[in-house]
Amino acid sequence: MKKLTTALLASAIAMGAFSAAQAGEIAVIVKTVNSTFWQNVQKGADAAMKDVSEHTMTFQGPAAESAIADQVNLVENAVNRGVAGIVLAPSDPDALIPAVKKAWEARIPVVIVDSMLAEGAEQYYQSFLATDNKKAGELAAQALIEKVGTEGKIAVMSYVAGAGSEIGRVGGFTDYIKANSKLEIVGPFYSQSQMATALNQTTDVLAANSDLKGMFGANEPTAIGMGRALKQSGKSGQVVAVGFDGNQDLQEFVKDGTLAGIAVQGSFQMGELGVQTVAKIINKEKVEKFVDTGVVVVTKDNIDKPEAQNVLY
Repeated sequence: MKKLTTALLASAIAMGAFSAAQAGEIAVIVKTVNSTFWQNVQKGADAAMKDVSEHTMTFQGPAAESAIADQVNLVENAVNRGVAGIVLAPSDPDALIPAVKKAWEARIPVVIVDSMLAEGAEQYYQSFLATDNKKAGELAAQALIEKVGTEGKIAVMSYVAGAGSEIGRVGGFTDYIKANSKLEIVGPFYSQSQMATALNQTTDVLAANSDLKGMFGANEPTAIGMGRALKQSGKSGQVVAVGFDGNQDLQEFVKDGTLAGIAVQGSFQMGELGVQTVAKIINKEKVEKFVDTGVVVVTKDNIDKPEAQNVLY
């Protein structure tokens, strides 16, 4: 993340490159509208618009995250209709670059949220708001060590090998475990972000490692599959498990003790800060090139408190 931040800071764009502030449309374009995570991003964007009354907002996304061409079209259409600013969660690090470049050429400010564009595109957007995944992985590791101690065996249930968020998140987790304990790590196992695959993998890991003390499920579908496998195998509460993200299924697992905790990204904050940041750029105010939108570790003790309720969805 330090390397990323340095790279982003190195490519700061002069605020004067954009046209004078005027009332207009802020286009928020996410990976898909059919997801509780992105719907929570919309809630944050709506909340921010209460203080940005001189502008209107549209919220769009394709039917599925895999519909990358549809998302490219949404960005290009926003540029063509001359929006005041764009908040974009790119589904693909390369495919969205030409559309974002078109916005830059049209002097339309762009704020990227959640997932970064490929290296070299920094000049075309003005700020990047996302989870510091390395720090998030470290927080999950801390939460697990607090429950299982510093010796024994734990498993890492990951999702897509080589994905940017996975490298930071699982890397942060495993590095922290190795530096702060004598815990033996089994895995990682890759679910390809498929809940059913994670369920089967977790079932197999539990069967092959009767002495397993803990597990980490590194994203939402993986953590749900992990939780269901723990319940089905009768290991719920016996093997300490920490998940990632905070939808309704994972919240229930925390409440019933299947999961000791979940590390939850600030999806609401991505929407809220995204709109606030692009509004500042439109008004020629300076903004940070990288903003960490934060992670909250949610447990049975704090799940009903405001800090948890603000990130759960």
